[in-house]
Amino acid sequence: MRPTTIKRYRTRAAGSVVIAQGDTRVLCTASVADDVPHFLIDKTTGEPKHGWVTAEYSMLPGSTPDRKRRGPDGRSTEIQRLIGRSLRAAVDLDKMPGIAITCDCDVLMADGGTRTAAITGAFVALAQAIGRLRRQGVLKRNPILGPVAAISVGIVDGVPRLDLDYPLDSSADVDMNVVMNHKGEFIEVQGTGEKTTFSREQLDVLLKLAATGIRKLIRVQRAAIG
Repeated sequence: MRPTTIKRYRTRAAGSVVIAQGDTRVLCTASVADDVPHFLIDKTTGEPKHGWVTAEYSMLPGSTPDRKRRGPDGRSTEIQRLIGRSLRAAVDLDKMPGIAITCDCDVLMADGGTRTAAITGAFVALAQAIGRLRRQGVLKRNPILGPVAAISVGIVDGVPRLDLDYPLDSSADVDMNVVMNHKGEFIEVQGTGEKTTFSREQLDVLLKLAATGIRKLIRVQRAAIG
């Protein structure tokens, strides 16, 4: 696994960190609002059914060698939905009624694994924001179920590899992103045979490799949260 750090980064958001995995850098912030999406409002009582956590993802223009154009695209939309699903698996939404938290993940520098780094860093920003709400007395109960982290794995030249940087990712025969919680349970697995098929045995090897990396990432998360 590439050297990984998660450090607090001062912004106006309730939670804010920069995660670095190798040369990949992602700024993750968590902003709090007291207006949940309309589909969460009970039509009978007019009260929110529960809280909400969502995410937005973008790559800044200078994050790649060739300037990344601003604006939404299909890839960013798919990735931010993945991040949102992953973060919602980390909290009990019933314990944060009326509270909506948006985690923004902005890629400062891309060298592979930006979506998985965004998930890992965004959880820490989310935990910081929830910690602030708890200290302010806005949340009476702690909604966090436990850490959630993600990492990439793949098969490159027939060899299982963990945490692919861009050169490895671009040459991988099999590419996979794995999201897990602190219990070792899977939240999402995205796997593709880019250049070849893969067997059940190879799949099991990759999942075990991902679990090893995610356990290490969760230790980094816990240290960052304190």
